[in-house]
Amino acid sequence: MTLGLPQRTGAFPPPPPDDATDETGATDATLIGESLADPDRFAGLFDRHADEIHRYVARRLDDVTTADDVTAETFLVAFRKRARYDLGRADARPWLYGIASNLISGHRRSETRRLKALARQAPEPAAEFEDRSAERVTADRLRPALAAALAGLGSAERDLLLLVAWADLTYEEVAQALGIPIGTVRSRLSRTRTKIRRSLESHR
Repeated sequence: MTLGLPQRTGAFPPPPPDDATDETGATDATLIGESLADPDRFAGLFDRHADEIHRYVARRLDDVTTADDVTAETFLVAFRKRARYDLGRADARPWLYGIASNLISGHRRSETRRLKALARQAPEPAAEFEDRSAERVTADRLRPALAAALAGLGSAERDLLLLVAWADLTYEEVAQALGIPIGTVRSRLSRTRTKIRRSLESHR
């Protein structure tokens, strides 16, 4: 697992460019627009992004069954709200991640309990983080010190951080997903980075 603070990590495949199309030449926006008259076209959006959204949700909640439910609900909400989608945005991933983040918030206690349980596992040796900067923490799995750091974040901070680090969204895409100014993304991420650094240093 790679948690970049705030660099993009490559934990997921890079997002398609805004002009990415499928074999029919349809962007996400095209599919959404066409689905207003032909609802079956929305299935193309599900086929294109459901696996990625599911991976992100499962990673957040560590529960495949719940991830199944949240992913399905994400696309159901998206379908219901598709008429409000900005068709000027060819890539719908930030929109879908924003919906998924809102739904994950309903499971916030479960996520926090899981992180705290991981944080109580046997601590790593002090040398574990010696050669790692607070800007970039890399691990094969969610380690206790990092779990503790994530558990100590507020919900808004955790959403923002993990959309950058695990969903691999750009700052602009995170701003779209969360409906906040890009300046807020930068300032909030800076504060979150400081909290993560201090938490990791306390576990040395």
